Amino acid sequence: MTASDGAMLDELLPGRPGDAALSNQLLSTTSRPLTRGWKLAFAICGALTLLLFAMVALTVLRGIGMWGNNIPVAWGFGIINFVWWIGIGHAGTFISAILLLLEQHWRTSINRFTEGMTLFAVIQAGLFPLLHLGRPWFAYWLFPYPSAMDTWPQVRSALPWDAAAVSTYFTVSVMFWYLGLVPDLAALRDRAPTRGRRIAYGILALGWRGSVQQWRHHKVAYYLLAGLATPLVLSVHSVVSLDFAITGLAGWHSTLFPPFFVAGAILSGFAMVLVLILPARRVFGLHNAITPRHLDAMAKLVLITSWIVLYSYVTEIFVGWYSGDRYEMYQHLVNRPSGWYAWSFWLMLSCNCLATQLFWSRRMRRSPTVLFAVALLVNLGMWLERFEIVVVSLSRDFLPSAWHFFKPTWVDLGILTGTLGFFGLLFLGFLRLVPFVPVAELKQMRTELAHEPAEARP
Repeated sequence: MTASDGAMLDELLPGRPGDAALSNQLLSTTSRPLTRGWKLAFAICGALTLLLFAMVALTVLRGIGMWGNNIPVAWGFGIINFVWWIGIGHAGTFISAILLLLEQHWRTSINRFTEGMTLFAVIQAGLFPLLHLGRPWFAYWLFPYPSAMDTWPQVRSALPWDAAAVSTYFTVSVMFWYLGLVPDLAALRDRAPTRGRRIAYGILALGWRGSVQQWRHHKVAYYLLAGLATPLVLSVHSVVSLDFAITGLAGWHSTLFPPFFVAGAILSGFAMVLVLILPARRVFGLHNAITPRHLDAMAKLVLITSWIVLYSYVTEIFVGWYSGDRYEMYQHLVNRPSGWYAWSFWLMLSCNCLATQLFWSRRMRRSPTVLFAVALLVNLGMWLERFEIVVVSLSRDFLPSAWHFFKPTWVDLGILTGTLGFFGLLFLGFLRLVPFVPVAELKQMRTELAHEPAEARP
C-alpha cells in the first residue's frame, strides 16, 4: 500500500468508525421499514413488469409481426435492446473482476451494486434473442444437443456463439457475485431478528464461520473467478459484435467492431452504475461508504471510454471514406448524418461525446446532480448508437428499391419500457434482501490500510 491508499481510506470512511458501527450501518439496510418512496417505486416497476409479461405473451401468441420489423429492417428493436442490455451488464464484471486483479481499492464500496446490475441486465438481454427467434420454444436448437434429425447449429455463424458466450458470462457472474456475498450473508444470519431469516440466511451462507482456512479458500476462489471473468468481459461483446461484422452489409463489415463494442459497453455500463448508485447513496445515507472519490473515479472512466467511443466514430467514418466503396461512403457520409434518421445520429454524438466533456472539471465529476444527468444522457446515447447500427444501416442497403422506413409499434415500445421496469423491480428487491455494500471487504481493506507502516501513511 502507498500513502495515497491511506489518504483514500480517510476519505472512504471519515472518522474511521469501528467495525460494529460499520456493520450496523451497512447491514441494517435489509431490515429498515419500507418507506413510501420505495413502495411507490416498487409499484411502478411492478406495473411495468406486468406490461412486459403481457407484451411477451402477445408476441408469443401472435408472432413478431406485432413488432415493427420489416424487410430490410429484419432485426429492429429486438436486437437493439439485446445489445444495449448486454452492454450495460459489462461494467459490473469490469469493476468487480478487472479492478480486483489490479488492486484498485475504490471498487470495494460499489462492486456489489455493479454485480447485481450485471445479473439483472443480462436477464433482460436474454429475452430478446429468444423472442426474435419467432418460435422461442425451439431455442434449444442453438445448442449442440443429441439430435436424431441432425439439426446442428452452424458453428461458423456468430449467432450460436452468442448463446454460448452470454450463458457462460451469466453463469460466471452469478458465481462471482454469490461468492463475494457469502461472508455478508453469514453476518446477516448471526444478527437476524427472526428464526425464519436465520434459517434462510444460514442456508445461503453455506456454513461460513469466518475461520482462517475459510478465508484462505475464499480468497483463492474469488481471484480464480475474477481471472476467469476478466477475458469474458472482452469476449462477450466482441462475439456480439461479430453478428454484424461478419456480414457484407455496408456499415457493418468492419474489423473495428469488437473493440468498438467493448468500449461502448463499458461506457453504458458505468453510466448505468451511476444512475443506480446515486439515488441509493442519497436514500440510504451512504456518503461515508460511497464517497466523492468513488464518484470521481467512475466519472474519469466514463470520460476515458467516451473518448475511445468518439475515436471509434471518427475511425469508422474515415475507413468508410478511405475504402472507396460507394456503399460504405454513402452509409457513413450521407445516410447517417443526413438521412431519414439524422436526428438520432446527432443526438447520439451529443449524448456520448459532448455531454461527457463536463468531466474535465473536478467539480463536475463530484457533483451527484451533474453525474446523474450525464449518466442518463449517456445511456440514451448508447441506445441510439445501437439504433444507428441496426436500423439506419438496414433501412437503406444496396438496392434503393428495397429501402424501407422502420417505425416501432406499441408492442416494441411496451417491451422496452417493460424491461426497464423489470430491471428496476429486481434491483429494488436486491436492495432489500442483501447488503448492497460489501461489509466484509470494506473491513478487510480498512484493516490492511490501518496496519501499514507509519512511513507509508500520509
